[in-house]
Amino acid sequence: MKKKKSAGGSNWMDTYGDMVTLLLCFFVLLYSMSTISEEKWKAIVTSFNPNAIEESSETPGYGGPNSEDIGGAGEVAGPKQDEIDMEMDELYQTLTQLVAQSGAGSDISVTKGDGYVFISFNEAVFFDPDRYELRPDGQELLTNVAGIMDEAKDAIDEVQILGHTAQADPRRPNNARKDRFLASNRATEVLLHIQDHSDLDPARLVSVGYGQWRPAALNNDSEGRAQNRRVEMIITGMNLESALGDSLQRYQSQRTGELPKTDVQQTPAPTPQQNAGNE
Repeated sequence: MKKKKSAGGSNWMDTYGDMVTLLLCFFVLLYSMSTISEEKWKAIVTSFNPNAIEESSETPGYGGPNSEDIGGAGEVAGPKQDEIDMEMDELYQTLTQLVAQSGAGSDISVTKGDGYVFISFNEAVFFDPDRYELRPDGQELLTNVAGIMDEAKDAIDEVQILGHTAQADPRRPNNARKDRFLASNRATEVLLHIQDHSDLDPARLVSVGYGQWRPAALNNDSEGRAQNRRVEMIITGMNLESALGDSLQRYQSQRTGELPKTDVQQTPAPTPQQNAGNE
């Protein structure tokens, strides 16, 4: 009886087919992982090691697959806090030089605090007595200030413009309506000029009219009243370490009531010396 030929010669085809199938599955898996979202990636990683995401988040520049926070060298995109602080320092230095060059050193003061620059303008720099329209020389100065702020716009969180008046008669307060309107209008005029000559986000510009109620000196003499008739500007730098975010995010938190009470900024009560002369 004639023996049948063995079919074993085609077994290599089965092995080859299995290998090709496995390679196909492998590349499909790689492709799917390359387009995975950050949420899915975290879910996969935590299924193997629940502590993996917490540990990796402490590694600078780590953001998982396709993270937008990773730069070309593995660094976090966007400005860093030390860069912001440096820009605020340069802003202060440049403003100080502007004041020195303008020759108005006695009417303008520039100081620097922790994360902010404070500028105080005497009334005569911007306005005529009892008026809120900007003088031409005041407009020129503000245009220069706006240009300087533009150079540090990415580091600026908020610009507050504060309008103040003096108490004309130390024995009784000013007319409340005229006092508040004059202070508010002056602050608003300064804000509008900056907004028209700056690339800063208008949402980060704020004007406030305090009137006579936050004096810098006593109102007992003309010298003290001259110090009180002023417009101030507080330029605050970004604080990337704040859990509440920037000024716009804090505003939204306040609107919804999500801001912790301990983090709401409270205005300190005026000292007895500040109240002197206000009746």
